[in-house]
Amino acid sequence: MTTATDDDARRAYWAEQMQAGYELVQTILPFEVRECHEGFASIVDAAAAAGVEMEFSDTKIAGDLDRVFFIREGLVGDVVAVGLAMNEQGWLLKIEDAFRSLEMQGQLVRKHDVFDAILAKCIWENGGQLPAAELIFHRAMVLIANIPKTGTHMSGSAIDISVLRRDDGGEVWRGGPYLEMSERTPMRSPFVAPEELQNRLQITAILEDHGFIHFPFEFWHYNQGDALGYILGNRPGPASYGPVHWDAASNRVSACPDPIAPLHALEAIEAEIEAAIERHPANSLKRATLE
Repeated sequence: MTTATDDDARRAYWAEQMQAGYELVQTILPFEVRECHEGFASIVDAAAAAGVEMEFSDTKIAGDLDRVFFIREGLVGDVVAVGLAMNEQGWLLKIEDAFRSLEMQGQLVRKHDVFDAILAKCIWENGGQLPAAELIFHRAMVLIANIPKTGTHMSGSAIDISVLRRDDGGEVWRGGPYLEMSERTPMRSPFVAPEELQNRLQITAILEDHGFIHFPFEFWHYNQGDALGYILGNRPGPASYGPVHWDAASNRVSACPDPIAPLHALEAIEAEIEAAIERHPANSLKRATLE
């Protein structure tokens, strides 16, 4: 059990990181993107063709939707090269997620267990009290990309990953599982063990050797070629990849017409808060965050 002082430190760190994430989101919104209209390529097929061992998540997203292990054609070679480098390290790259359509992302924002976890964390951050809806709206921008331009999965320019040991299939532990939502989630969290941080940094070095940039607030997320990648890489714009609608049959993309419009407005988030409270017994969300 953590002490009150330790819990205060964890809460302060979480709030600091989430505010920094929100401020980063604000820099993405005006950043210039000139959509290149590049198509997509299958990561599964590219890895198989290159003889690179990879693993792919067999879970669903947002209920019953299959994950889409595709990325922009200009990036798939980099993903395969990362996989090869990991094989040589004695590891297996596991792709947890790649492209998400705007519809998939919108469903994810409102998925009950995802939204409830965000709400519970916001209550914990606020000392056990339900915070203003605006705070939850801001946290959703960081944690589940409620704005298409900030969500690089919708640009087809991002992968979420885990890493496994090639000899026994065990996970190279990074201090939490994929989709950990806690003060351990930021890449350089002080609340993970030194060897776990070292694993994170060693994995990140391989990705960054092949052009990917790590998202500072999630230890599993890497992207490149989009506004977020340009900003974190200190590169002048314009970026090449923005959120798109993808026709898989023709492999044609069209730019999202309003990339900075929230998938769910504040009013919708307020309705989700009310629904989440009704789904749970009185105080259950609060109790869950304090255990």
